[in-house]
Amino acid sequence: MENDIERQHMVVVEVEGRVVGLMVMNEEQSPEYADVSWKYSGRVLVIHRLTIDPANQRRGLAMRLVEFAEEVAAAKKYGCIRLDAFTKYTAASTLYEKHGYKNAGKVRFRKGEFFCYEKELGAERSGKTTNKSISPAT
Repeated sequence: MENDIERQHMVVVEVEGRVVGLMVMNEEQSPEYADVSWKYSGRVLVIHRLTIDPANQRRGLAMRLVEFAEEVAAAKKYGCIRLDAFTKYTAASTLYEKHGYKNAGKVRFRKGEFFCYEKELGAERSGKTTNKSISPAT
């Protein structure tokens, strides 16, 4: 996590001055991704380790982080976003699918099976997330 912070790949969401969620965004794709039948190619932004403190779940914070990632990706001219979600965490899969991410297959990591998702980004995107509580971790 320190490396993610130093490289400015981590963003956090705060509620009342307390960090209650985070995610990492970069171009690093796990080697396991090579076996997935991805639909979109080009420049890819990958979301890693998106997590929300259990006491703050079901408040739309994960959705805000996803929307923030999409805004960053669009601004930096990425063609799509990829991520994976543990198959046993159905709430994460529901969130991504509800937000337009398409299931591209499965990979296996040490923890078990993960669904792989991707979403193509349009050429134009109007920013919705202006919440100042989402910021780079420092």
